Amino acid sequence: MITDIEDFFTKGCGRCERFATPDCSTRQWIDGLNELRRICRKAGLVETVKWAHPCYIHEGRNIAIIGAFRGDFRLTFFNAALLKDPERMLEKQGPNTQHPDMLRFMENAQVANMEPVMLSYLKEAMGYAEAGIKPPRGQSQVELPEELIEALDSDPELAEAFHDLTTGRQKSYVINLSGVKKSETRAARITKFRGHILAGKGATER
Repeated sequence: MITDIEDFFTKGCGRCERFATPDCSTRQWIDGLNELRRICRKAGLVETVKWAHPCYIHEGRNIAIIGAFRGDFRLTFFNAALLKDPERMLEKQGPNTQHPDMLRFMENAQVANMEPVMLSYLKEAMGYAEAGIKPPRGQSQVELPEELIEALDSDPELAEAFHDLTTGRQKSYVINLSGVKKSETRAARITKFRGHILAGKGATER
């Protein structure tokens, strides 16, 4: 998977065999993806790579992440439960997503037309980061580390697979990650666990 931000916009994320080929999902949407990037930078967000995708940060907190798929491309917000969404533009990524958290685009030209709304939502999210405000925790049986919540929010396939795990298997990942002090190490460990989670296994299962 990529670690250089420029690679995403020239080759893709590196998660599949279509990486650096004309068939990569980023190629179809490159004009729109570049527009999303421009708007996130215009908002004053810091650009980095997380989970092989462009991630935008403010005050040390993840604000939004860009993704490209076969049928659409997206700007997904972290901590989306806080957003007021007055325009009712946010959509849920899937049945396991608790709150509407993404802007979905099916045409490159849509991005420029939605720039005022996006900037408004990004600025709202940045304000919550500056104030240290986070959404209330849900009533789930397992309290997840922040890095795992962010990974699930940014990866619909991973989120669906994780929520399909038994409570015991979910807890095995929480226990494993809770023993790690550094946030970067927890994020790296989650990336390594991805295949295990998709296979329906717990952290210690072979």
